[in-house]
Amino acid sequence: MNHRIGILGAGGWGTALAVLLHGNGHQVALWEFRRDAAEKLRALRENRDFLPGVAVPPEIEIDDRIQNILENRDLILIALPSHVVRNVLKSVKDMHSGETLWVSGTKGIENNSLKRVSEILAEEISGLKMEKIVAISGPSHAEEVGRKIPTAVTAASVSMESAETVQSVFRSPFFRIYTSPDITGVELGGSLKNVIAIAAGISDGVGCGDNTKAALMTRGLAEMSRLGTAMGANPLTFSGLSGIGDLIVTCTSRHSRNRFVGERIGRGQSLDSILDSMLMVAEGVRTARSVMELCRMYSVEMPISNAVFQVLFEGKNPNAALQELMTRDPKAEIGL
Repeated sequence: MNHRIGILGAGGWGTALAVLLHGNGHQVALWEFRRDAAEKLRALRENRDFLPGVAVPPEIEIDDRIQNILENRDLILIALPSHVVRNVLKSVKDMHSGETLWVSGTKGIENNSLKRVSEILAEEISGLKMEKIVAISGPSHAEEVGRKIPTAVTAASVSMESAETVQSVFRSPFFRIYTSPDITGVELGGSLKNVIAIAAGISDGVGCGDNTKAALMTRGLAEMSRLGTAMGANPLTFSGLSGIGDLIVTCTSRHSRNRFVGERIGRGQSLDSILDSMLMVAEGVRTARSVMELCRMYSVEMPISNAVFQVLFEGKNPNAALQELMTRDPKAEIGL
């Protein structure tokens, strides 16, 4: 079935998914909030800042007027940085029909409120029910999705009907989608792994090896599962695409913004200078703050995430943080 789809966010991820969905035969409209950037994207038909080398078909509508993106849509996809989602939604809270399906492609946990994007949607969009909210997450760099490199992700919702609709809309010969009822676990997996990826990058930056990164990834996954389970997620979700799958790619890929931030910190650069030099958003930086609050709230031990927080925001020396992780009291691995 042909769907009318509006996408909020014309960064690399929003652009890659716009191209994918257009290729699946859907009518796609892409919101770029900056007028000059929208005009440039319409003229060049290439997102040279965020997804260079990927052609944006002329049939994809590009507009800086958000009302034109939302009007008469079957499905709205959020591809925005997590810290701007709430303010954008506040501006459009009454501009949708009760039958519209909302899909979050954003991986992050809001600071202060500690809400996932699905929860922000339910709070800010008038009359929107959780059954009409789906989260997609998994190992899916925009740079590769835009070039039709085989990719698999998970679509999660409390409504399997909604998850299966998204599965049908997004699936293609190179983009495979599984479904899950565990929206909490899928969103947490996609968010928490970014903090562990910063740790992996720091490890690279200070000159550690593959052994170190493998240990950080494995024990990081244990932290993700511990917190997720405490928050009501299914622990098995973290063994899937939105957990270990996304963790692997984000900790190891040259495309990973979070690993990049960690590597530069490990080499001695300041966080402010790194972020000032980046066009794209490294979600793990803000999520690290939220994770520490969630640790305290749920009384969950997350030593790697805590070390990342200390290095990012408290001036902790990366080598000292690594040494402290290595010399913690010994314990059994069973029970994670």
